[in-house]
Amino acid sequence: MPAKDVYHNSVRNALEKESWHITNDPFILRWGARDLYIDLGAQKLIAAEKSGHKIAVEIKSFVGASPVTDLEKALGQYILYYDILNRLEPDRRLYLAIRQQTYSELFQEPIGKILIENQRLCLLVFDSELEVILQWIP
Repeated sequence: MPAKDVYHNSVRNALEKESWHITNDPFILRWGARDLYIDLGAQKLIAAEKSGHKIAVEIKSFVGASPVTDLEKALGQYILYYDILNRLEPDRRLYLAIRQQTYSELFQEPIGKILIENQRLCLLVFDSELEVILQWIP
């Protein structure tokens, strides 16, 4: 099992503050002979819906020497998880959790904006110190 991201507990706490029930830590995807590990699985029950909303969250710190290399690796992982999750649990939405600083520095410049504009991924932007979610995109 892979090591947890440095911000794992911050994201978990932020989700719980917003009344998300953590159902899996980690969320295991079994595909063929392989097991893949998404950081968190969560569900939020809505009074009007019996099933509620389900998400899976992959947390990335972006603390490497190159933010572009970190982005390339995160995107590759996101695409792989997205495609498998879509087959196994199509009602569960996958999010990439990133810090506000990463969002401001990388996703507000052209290389990140194009990913958001083309709806290539869903982002969960969080404050690691306050342990709160600042934005859900989209």
